[in-house]
Amino acid sequence: MILEAVLYALSGFFMKFSDDALDMENNTRLGIIGGLICVAAIGYLSVNFADAATIFLAILLGTLLAGKVDKLGHLVTLAIFVGILFIFGIPEIGLAALIICTAAAWLDEVGNDRESLKGVKIVETFFQYRCVLKIAVLVLAVGGGLQMIYPHFQIPGVNLFQPVTFLYFILFDVAYEMAGLKFNRIYDGLKGLYRVRG
Repeated sequence: MILEAVLYALSGFFMKFSDDALDMENNTRLGIIGGLICVAAIGYLSVNFADAATIFLAILLGTLLAGKVDKLGHLVTLAIFVGILFIFGIPEIGLAALIICTAAAWLDEVGNDRESLKGVKIVETFFQYRCVLKIAVLVLAVGGGLQMIYPHFQIPGVNLFQPVTFLYFILFDVAYEMAGLKFNRIYDGLKGLYRVRG
């Protein structure tokens, strides 16, 4: 349980750090290093836990559909992640839950980039913090909690999440946001210590 929490947090932090290194600083080397740490964490989680596999595959598919996998660092980490899943396999996941989470991840990406939504504060904040996927994970986790209390509770064709999965996902998201807030300070520190170059 502690290992899962740590790996969700690490994956969130280094996913954002890698993205910012690539997108803001055009630093392919640092972006790939951050991406490798991220993919090691999400690879372990996805191979061992069905909920994690569903969420991270959905994020991958959602960003692909939104056209966000557009740099060498993204492609390298994508290839490694797919390779890990191909070699080690993943637990059985529900197609309906994957589709729901993929659609949510895609909506978050599209909504975050839509200029027409930038002036509407509530909507802008909603998509800035990618709340659609959070809601999808919450609904699946609440459904899983109800299923634990009432074993006959079923949503036909939908594999529900463990309730704790929502807490793990919030850890992922908090770490993701922290990396974005602290990126410039961390990057400047690395430049000073190691003369980081792209």
